[in-house]
Formats: sequence, structure tokens, C-alpha cells
Amino acid sequence: MNATTVAVDLAKNVFELVCADEHWRILERALLTRAQFERWFDNRAVTLVIMEACGSAHHWGRTLRARGIEVRLLPAQYVRAYVKRNKTDAADAQALLEAARATDLKPVAVKSIEQQALQGLHRLRPGWMATRTRRINTLRGFCREFGLEVRVGAVQGLAAIARLIADDRSPIPAILRTPMRLALEEIRLMEARIEQLERELAQLARQSPACEALSSVPGIGLLTSTAMVAAVRDPGSFDSGRRYASFFGLTPREYSSGQHRYLGRISKRGDRYIRMLLTHGARSVLRAATGARAASSIACALGRFRCKTAPTTTRPPVRSPTSSRASPGPSG
Repeated sequence: MNATTVAVDLAKNVFELVCADEHWRILERALLTRAQFERWFDNRAVTLVIMEACGSAHHWGRTLRARGIEVRLLPAQYVRAYVKRNKTDAADAQALLEAARATDLKPVAVKSIEQQALQGLHRLRPGWMATRTRRINTLRGFCREFGLEVRVGAVQGLAAIARLIADDRSPIPAILRTPMRLALEEIRLMEARIEQLERELAQLARQSPACEALSSVPGIGLLTSTAMVAAVRDPGSFDSGRRYASFFGLTPREYSSGQHRYLGRISKRGDRYIRMLLTHGARSVLRAATGARAASSIACALGRFRCKTAPTTTRPPVRSPTSSRASPGPSG
């Protein structure tokens, strides 16, 4: 068999393979388990493996690249258009072969282990933040049900809830105090985990020149810089800055035909998490600029007010030398 190209439909335990020659003619199909898939490439001269950029794709990409095989990861949302009729694993694998022949379909870069580990940290933090927020809202709801009002804000709200739980005279039932106390401990645990994770991110950022360069941009801090480095290993792989922005869904959505061109709002088709961080960063920059402008206006107004209200000093009139002479007395 002279199959040089293999399209693989990945799954948890079963892998569907479609093998083709250099002219993209299908020569063989195979359905392998995980153990069989690892041994399948031992005695085969495969030069190209095509997979969807989905779960475990980057792991298998690194494994096959270590064997000297070229790996091409294709975006799953674009491969779907090449599926014929019903969706099956065999149809998905054959669609990968068709999609790989498209010259305008840009493959996804295989991520390194460090990139995926960094992305894992960014996936854990929002999960812990969401758990913390849910627990705080639950405790607020309990207090509200018993006629207790808790101040707005996580720090002040948690302190007020802790005081209400510790106060035996508060209207919170005794049967509910212990579960609420456990929820408070869970919130403190989430906060400690988030702080530890942010310290690890800060340590990684100090070791990365790319993170330091990104952090010098106003509005980009620790989270945004490390998330961008984890998502894109080499920004130079994009043709232009616009392509890089479209990867995050920040470019306008276009709906044009003929001589009529319409550019709408941002497409929101890219990485939602990084787009959210960039949006918050831009909002913070605008807020700081607005505050600085307001402070500058107040300072200018105060300066003008001080100039108007400053006391004026009256100076004695300056006499000329001729005026200092004694005036002639009356004749007589």
C-alpha cells in the first residue's frame, strides 16, 4: 500500500482512519482502538496526518511530529461543511481529506506542552471564580429570606455575612448556621486557590519575554498577557495584524454584495475568553483616561479660580525726577 496521507477522526477510545495516496485517492479505511492507533504508524511510510483541532489533537500532533510525520490540524467548524449526507466517524474522516485540499483553509498550530499547561491554569481560574460567585449569591439569598440586608461587594458582603452567622441574636435559624459557615469556608478556600494560581501565573510571566512585552501595553495585565501567549505561540504566523485580531473576534462582521458593503459590529467568532479580557482592559484604559481628563479639567479650573481670587498688591506711584523738585512759593 502506498498511502502517504492519513485522515484521523479522533475520539476517546476509537479512532477512524482514512488513508489516501499522493493523488488523494482513498486506499484503505481502518477502525482502531487507542493502543492499536499508537502502534499503527510503526511500519508505515506516512508523510501527512490530518486531524480536527479538537480534544487531544495537540497531544497526538506532538506525538506524531516526534516520529517525523507532518501534522495538519484543521478547524472543526470549517471541516463540517465537507461532510456528505449523514454524520458518521467515517464521513468525518473523509471530510478531513477533502478539507485538507482547500488552499484557503489555514491549519491550526500545534500547541506545546507549556502552552496547554498555561491554558489549563486559565481554565481553572474562571471555574473557581464562578464557584465563589455562586456561593456568595447563595449566602446573600439566605440572608435576604430572613429579612437581613447585606452590603454590596464581595469583601464587605462576606464580612457582614460572617458577623451575622456568628451572632446568636441574628434571625438566621440555628439549623442553617453550620451549612452557611461551611459555605464561607469554601469561599475562603476558593480565594486562596485563586491567589496561589495568580502567583504561579506571575512567576511564569516574569520568565517570558513575550508576556513582559505585552504587559507594557496599556490595558494588558497579567491575565491577558499570559492568556494571549498560551493561545498563540507565534503571532508572526498571521499574515497581518487584522488576521490576528480576527482570531479573537475583534474585526467587524461583514455583509456585502456587489457595490454595497456593510461592516457591522465585531464578529465575536474567536476566542471568547481573551476577547473578554481585552474588552475589560480597554474599558479600564478609557476609564482611566476619562478620570485623568476630569482631574486635569478640575486642576485647570482651580488654577483659573486662584488667579481670579488672588489679592492684588497696590504699589506706590513712581515719581519722576522732575516731580521731586520743590514747587515755587508764592511771589511776594
